[in-house]
Amino acid sequence: MPSITISQLNWSTPDGIPVLSDLNFRFTTERLGLVGRNGVGKSTLLGLIAGTGMPGSGMVQVDGSVATLRQTVQVAPEERIADLFGVRGEIALLGKAERGEADMAELEACDWTLPGRIEEALAAVGLAADADTPLLQLSGGQRSRAALAAAVFARPDFLLLDEPTNNLDAEGRAALVDLLGGWKAGAIVASHDRALLEAMEAIAELTSLGIRRHGGNWTAYRERKAIELAAAGQALEQAERRVKDIARRTQVAAERKQRRDAAGARKGAKGDMPRILIGMRKNRAEGSGGEAARLAERLGRDAAAAAQAARGRIEIVESLTVALPPTGVSADRPIVRLEDVTAGYRPDAPVLRGFSLRVSGPERIAITGPNGAGKSTLLKLIAGQLPPLSGTVQLSVDCALLDQRVGLLDPQASIAGNFARLHPQASDNAIRAALARFRFRADLALQKVGTLSGGQLLRAGLACVLGGDSLPPLLMLDEPTNHLDLDSIAAVEQGLAAFDGALIVISHDTAFLEAIGVTRKVRLG
Repeated sequence: MPSITISQLNWSTPDGIPVLSDLNFRFTTERLGLVGRNGVGKSTLLGLIAGTGMPGSGMVQVDGSVATLRQTVQVAPEERIADLFGVRGEIALLGKAERGEADMAELEACDWTLPGRIEEALAAVGLAADADTPLLQLSGGQRSRAALAAAVFARPDFLLLDEPTNNLDAEGRAALVDLLGGWKAGAIVASHDRALLEAMEAIAELTSLGIRRHGGNWTAYRERKAIELAAAGQALEQAERRVKDIARRTQVAAERKQRRDAAGARKGAKGDMPRILIGMRKNRAEGSGGEAARLAERLGRDAAAAAQAARGRIEIVESLTVALPPTGVSADRPIVRLEDVTAGYRPDAPVLRGFSLRVSGPERIAITGPNGAGKSTLLKLIAGQLPPLSGTVQLSVDCALLDQRVGLLDPQASIAGNFARLHPQASDNAIRAALARFRFRADLALQKVGTLSGGQLLRAGLACVLGGDSLPPLLMLDEPTNHLDLDSIAAVEQGLAAFDGALIVISHDTAFLEAIGVTRKVRLG
């Protein structure tokens, strides 16, 4: 029976920040949802299981084959679909053979069916592409579909899926749920997507306290979790109340003893009590006082230990705070005007054709449509990162764009370093305070961006865009909830709902769009 066992597993970032500590768990052939807040180590754990990383200590034992769906937040210009399938070398060999440059041994090693099988796998997830297609030419949703096709290509004993619904449109999400519903082998699915987690057979929660399995889907897990948290909170309250009660009783007993001792001393000083009786009373008082003190000390230790054990059942998580400064945008202020725009990355294959859009004042616009319809292209066009092939693009105000790959951040620099580059007038204290509101305190603010998980990377991008003392009148956000845990999404929703500028947002999360008060939807495709 295939299984994955982790024993006393520990892992820290290259900067020495502990992420996984003494984990013990056994994965079996079931559909298991892996949940937990951003930065707790879900992606790291999947990477250690897949063998793409090495534990600091402990063991990962994999009995069976695994295939992974990696988060493709940032991709290099040279990366292609073949890299997702792990067949870049094989595809290159086929190209060499087609050019007549391969020797006999290389020709014998060629798998001529490979390109066709890859195209079939891509077609199964609704993607018309081939192994040589650059990943940068694909939208975020198309990259997710390609990565999913690569993960199931070899029919492994375990699928390791890291945020698989990120960037997927409704059709893509439905296809993924159907695929997992018919999957008979093991699957470990790290996700914050509640609809996907409902299709799981069990939920494993990873926290700073460890990892724990809960039978059933997301709803069953949340119901049981609420009961457990309520019980743990009650136990902690009772334990802390007992600690205070014992301390109070000990203080009262000590004060009573002091009064008795003082009264005995006064009576002895009068000389109307025999010295031998005074000595006996003193010895008895000291003996009983010492015994009472030892008993009080033991009870205090026991109560403190019980309180500590109760605290150990509750994970203390610092909340994320998103408070955005005002922009003062008036209702009639022109923001963006696009007239009869055709745009794309190749003149012979435009993504947008004859597109027009006008935005005035603090409008909140959702850009919707299927994967590949040109949603991200539209935001790049407005931001001036992509010139139109024809038509007019007029941006009348400053803007900030947070794209899917969080491309505004330098992966080689720290979070604090990136913030300082984007906000050159901010003092060190202001930088620290801004990053702390997004849960990057102390040394966490000094983490190199290239070492961050998908959720941490997006949170760092949000901090650098939204954390300054001032904001531009127009914010453009491309799938801003991808990789974020549910608590972080709620904080971002609250901050954006109070924003008084213009918003243009791409998201497949309808609950998020409702929460931020979208006033208009523009559908592409």
